[in-house]
Amino acid sequence: MSQTSSTTDKSRFEAMVSPGAHGLTSLGIDIIQVNVGLRCNQNCRHCHLECSPARTESMDWDTMSAVKAAASRAGASMVDITGGAPELNPHLRRFIAGLREVGLNVQVRTNLTVLLERGQEGTIAFLRDHHVRLVASMPCYQEENVDAQRGPHAYHRSVEAIRRLNAAGYGTERGLQLNLVYNPAGPYLPPDQAELEQDYRRELRDRFGIAFSHLLTITNMPLGRFGAELKAAGRDGDYMQLLKESFNPATLEGLMCRHQISVGWDGTLHDCDFNLALGLPVDHGAPTHITRFNPGALRGRRIVTGEHCLGCTAGSGSSCGGALA
Repeated sequence: MSQTSSTTDKSRFEAMVSPGAHGLTSLGIDIIQVNVGLRCNQNCRHCHLECSPARTESMDWDTMSAVKAAASRAGASMVDITGGAPELNPHLRRFIAGLREVGLNVQVRTNLTVLLERGQEGTIAFLRDHHVRLVASMPCYQEENVDAQRGPHAYHRSVEAIRRLNAAGYGTERGLQLNLVYNPAGPYLPPDQAELEQDYRRELRDRFGIAFSHLLTITNMPLGRFGAELKAAGRDGDYMQLLKESFNPATLEGLMCRHQISVGWDGTLHDCDFNLALGLPVDHGAPTHITRFNPGALRGRRIVTGEHCLGCTAGSGSSCGGALA
């Protein structure tokens, strides 16, 4: 989906969720999500950002310093670090240490397998020592589904990473949160989050003796590799129709774009990670770069929307924190 088509669809989505002239607006900045780069050790089929080992985009230290200052000014409750594989950014540990020093809670989104890569030997201990919360991609509890999405051996490498995290206290000790993330293997909506969490617990405990804190279910967005795969199979229209027919107004209050802001690796500000993927910065007069961060101007900003936003409002809803309704 191009930026042009998303902008064209904007008024249609806004008409559905907010018939008034002001559109969908932010309710505050509780979380600052930071994409520290698009380099990843994997090349996942569902990745909306099309991350891979070949990507070179990476956030520099000056931008990270600006993010730390912005998070403090905004009074954010958390800095949520994502990628790519955030662990591959050479400044990550320094960034996390700086955020924790000023009292900010930190969460890192990991693909798990990167923790087994050469050069990552001390990463788990560092994250534990700095009380960093983890959100880990584990798109299914079945091997064939995980490997189909993420590549050969990804499942067993992920299980081994969880074993090491459990040994360090993640998912087993209070204060060391390890949440897993499910996303569908195809063009359909996630099942009930609470019920699926019980399935994950049973399967992973009984088969491998591993534990986690909570399960988050996330809907695949019709963007990036997943969007291209839908289009190649001629299923993009059917999937968008599913999202439209599954629209749930109860999801609107909790939409992540209304409670956070996303910072791209180059410092550009976006309403969410999906708008980042589309190259859509914040708009309607709000400052568009971290060096011009203004909490007052951004807290009540009008959100840039498009047809892809239906992915967050379908069924039980979807956000970086899982289901919404």
